[in-house]
Amino acid sequence: MKRWTICVAAVVALAGLAAACGRGGTTQDGRGATITLLTHDSFAVSKPVLQQFEQQSGIKVKVLHAGDAGKMVNQAILTKDKPLGDVLFGVDNTLLTRALQAGIFESYRPAALAGVPATYQLDTKDRAVPIDYGHVCVNYDKAWYSDHGITPPTSLQDLTKPQYKNQLVVEDPSTSSTGLAFLIATVAANGDGDPKVGGWQPYWQRLRANGVKVDEGWDQAYDTDFSGSAGKGPRPLVVSYASSPPAEVLAAKPEPTVAPTGVLLDTCFRQVELAGVLKGTKHPKAARTFVDFMLSKRFQADMPLEMYVYPVVDGVALPPVFQKFSEIPTQSLDVAPARIAQDRDRWIQEWTSTVLR
Repeated sequence: MKRWTICVAAVVALAGLAAACGRGGTTQDGRGATITLLTHDSFAVSKPVLQQFEQQSGIKVKVLHAGDAGKMVNQAILTKDKPLGDVLFGVDNTLLTRALQAGIFESYRPAALAGVPATYQLDTKDRAVPIDYGHVCVNYDKAWYSDHGITPPTSLQDLTKPQYKNQLVVEDPSTSSTGLAFLIATVAANGDGDPKVGGWQPYWQRLRANGVKVDEGWDQAYDTDFSGSAGKGPRPLVVSYASSPPAEVLAAKPEPTVAPTGVLLDTCFRQVELAGVLKGTKHPKAARTFVDFMLSKRFQADMPLEMYVYPVVDGVALPPVFQKFSEIPTQSLDVAPARIAQDRDRWIQEWTSTVLR
């Protein structure tokens, strides 16, 4: 009788465990799941931080890098009926409306959003959650200008002047989110009126006449063509980020006391990166838990030295190298996401006709 009771109890326990488990042997809280993070090539997180999440949550994370943010978003849209991942990270405010209109995200509002300023919360329906921000700006190589006895430019308009001919490299806005952010910055600065009268199109015509070079993405522009990068290219001006100075300091051996790269603060566009649970995920609970993790103070504090971006959660301290060497604009050239959604494709088409043809 005792043995029979033990057997019945075991069967009941196994049945209860099976009922508590979802697809793939996961529990209702997501433990046991393996999720895929679909992201851009610049995503990085330190191993101890990710390992701690996996150990505490019981959730394994695979990272699928999908190229630049623009390519990543396009892939997510094309595969939305059979999503490549469970969570997407890296869509920014230049591409956000494209992702939202395609319906690739489920709605989810993490509790930690209460600690994120409203200025970063760009989706009122909570489909895309802000994770970090930065500024796309023109960078310059301090040593190059010192060696050539030339004063660096300070503004967008300076970039069209003869003394800066053949010095600037930018990214193609049709393939690069960095390039798209810079294009939008020029729209904000120059206006979007009749090209025959003025506006951003004539500005780009002047840049083209002044020898601007266009690369497909940030890696080629910064690491190959920019003279201040490890690639030691020929051009001392590049569209990059306001966080380049601390990145360059950390990359140099020995570590310099002055950042080798400067930032043209009057050229900056604020870029907010967001994450969301992909619609159709087989592990919605685990995916939400990972989004929660990305807003945790541990992950937020890890981002600056891994991706050279700034945390959106209030109260997260920046590393000393960021505090010392970061150049943060007091104002930026912003355009509302709704306006970007309305005109983005036209801007890219007109830019292509103006600059590449």
